Amino acid sequence: MKIAVSACLLGENCKYNGGNNFSEKVKDYVSGHEVISVCPEVLGGLPIPREPAEIVDGVVRHKDGSSVDQEFRSGARRALEIVLANEVELVILQSKSPSCGVDHVYDGTFSKRLIPGQGVFAALLNEHGIKTIDVADLQQGV
Repeated sequence: MKIAVSACLLGENCKYNGGNNFSEKVKDYVSGHEVISVCPEVLGGLPIPREPAEIVDGVVRHKDGSSVDQEFRSGARRALEIVLANEVELVILQSKSPSCGVDHVYDGTFSKRLIPGQGVFAALLNEHGIKTIDVADLQQGV
């Protein structure tokens, strides 16, 4: 099975703050599978590091209100193309991200409050019928 994974979960320093979210559970889960690493935000042309962003009324914005929606959506489309071209069957995504959040995202107030919802890449994957797993669920053994 081919599995795509949020690049930060594989230890790539592509998070907004320049770090990563390396997950030993992800590493163990994907062992023996072909793994495709994707970071929609980097694919959308955003720098590392970059200002944090959240979805505000359906638009991805920085705290100062400036929009990065075009970059997030462009990167999500490019990441989807990679997933489709590689015939990926499962995508493991970083929790709470405005790109990759599967079940919950931050509420757009930059106060660390979560709401039910999906990041732009996760939503695009679901629209195309591609199975997604939130890394938090994987870590909890769900």
